[in-house]
Amino acid sequence: MPEKEISSENVLEVILPDKSRRTVGIVDSPFLMGRGDETGNHLQLDDPRISRRCAAILTEGKRCLLEDLGHRRGIFVNGNKIDHYVLSDGDVITFGYDDSYEIVFRAIGAERSVQSMLTLIGGVSAKDNPSTGLGKLNLLLEATSLLHSDLPLDSVIGTMLDFAVSITHADRGLLLEADESGTLQVRQARGAGGTALAAQGLSPSQTALRKAMAQESAVITEDLNLADTAFRGAQSIVAQSLRAVIAIPLYAVSRAASAGVASAGGAPGVARASARGQFLGMLYLDSRKASAFSKLDRQILDALAMEAASILDNARLVERERQRQRLEQELNIARDIQQALLPRGFHDLPYLRIAGIHTPCHAVGGDYFDVFPLTEDRTAILVADVSGKGLGAALLTTMLQGALSGMSNASDPVHVFNHLNQFLCSHSEVGRYATMFFSILDRDGRLLFINAGHPSPLIVRGGEVLDLLTEGSFPVGLVPQAEFTASTANLQPGDTLALFSDGVTEAMDPEEQLYGVPRLREVLAERHDQPLDHLQQAVLDSIRKFTRGASQNDDITLLLARYQAPAPGASS
Repeated sequence: MPEKEISSENVLEVILPDKSRRTVGIVDSPFLMGRGDETGNHLQLDDPRISRRCAAILTEGKRCLLEDLGHRRGIFVNGNKIDHYVLSDGDVITFGYDDSYEIVFRAIGAERSVQSMLTLIGGVSAKDNPSTGLGKLNLLLEATSLLHSDLPLDSVIGTMLDFAVSITHADRGLLLEADESGTLQVRQARGAGGTALAAQGLSPSQTALRKAMAQESAVITEDLNLADTAFRGAQSIVAQSLRAVIAIPLYAVSRAASAGVASAGGAPGVARASARGQFLGMLYLDSRKASAFSKLDRQILDALAMEAASILDNARLVERERQRQRLEQELNIARDIQQALLPRGFHDLPYLRIAGIHTPCHAVGGDYFDVFPLTEDRTAILVADVSGKGLGAALLTTMLQGALSGMSNASDPVHVFNHLNQFLCSHSEVGRYATMFFSILDRDGRLLFINAGHPSPLIVRGGEVLDLLTEGSFPVGLVPQAEFTASTANLQPGDTLALFSDGVTEAMDPEEQLYGVPRLREVLAERHDQPLDHLQQAVLDSIRKFTRGASQNDDITLLLARYQAPAPGASS
């Protein structure tokens, strides 16, 4: 009679009422579950409330179909009652009782999963004791189930090593992780009985590690006294009286092929990759007992290493994703702080109207603007653009904003700018500078201003648009010898001062053409008599229409200040 084909990809993680766990491979179809074994159940559930034959899993190709066989409370998947259900990886099967069994379906689907190891020991009785091949295989299945759980990475690694040591009866097991240069570092080490070993002072056989890396396959030596002279004479082996060694390289097969990594023959010192995939590290075990590793142990261990490589690779990706999420959360906090520091709900003064907007191209930006009163008759207006983007630029904008917002009417703006320049230049490791335009507008229309390498603001006067500046200057924090000076201009009632960052004029369309100052002038001239919020929106709409959805690489900051004559009788 031909042997029935069995599933080699799926297992059940059984969570007992006391929350302990075990793992059972789906080795037959139908795979029967229920109370007791007298009805031929493959998975026996020790709960008197569960029917003797309550459910079955039928394997159809790669599909596993769960069927309710008449359990009195019903069969549930992910909390929903079912009659028939096609199982997916991670589905949770329950039996209608909160304090009873839970079963998690695991579709491992590895290229050579641990389930395929069943074929190595076909015909071995399920009643064999744990020291036999099947007992070790069940232990391995339990290990892989835990490895596919959501445990933290270090717990995953510790579990993997504990099972590897237990399966092989090794004295110790190490997971060595490769850094970006390919150098192996001990990530975790375990002894017999799940004992954690300190990574310091461990001396795995470098000869075995180098040989495994060179041949890109496992090195398994059952008796070092019979090995070649390179092994027998290795210092670490002699010093520790080692008699048996296993070194298995771990590779991330699937992702390396798609990443186009360098070949194994690349420059020395670079993290290795080959046709097998990106090199992740090494699983290493040793023992002072000769012939510690049997042939079956070696086959099972090889399967475990393949599973472990997949899990380690996935776990590292999960860890990177968590780090990315943490960074994103921190950036969101920084963005919220930065946006909260920008002036909002501008209070119109008797002689001044304000509208402004800042749109960072990343979570946080390097632009900022501010408007704050020095006295009832004097108001500071400024815009700044810090070199670079991201969190570093945002930190410097916050520092500059704090320094300038602390100015009083008695402060000398020139002295403040010269001091800021010297401070930033003396801390060159910061690696940032800022273009800035700072001005103070008096009630009578007199504008005192300092420019530090920033694009010239525009004065909108009737239908005409004028440049406020004709000469350039140095940014703050770029040239230690720079000396800043103040200039003055006079605004007429109805004049609008338009301050902006180069993210406005350097906005690009899909063909990488710049928006430019002429387009900005045109919009300002055409809409000069509109309220400031309408004028601001007209500029933004013009930029949006020009860029046509193209991705931008710079923050967009626009600040409009319209001077008007004080009302008669207003205090001076």
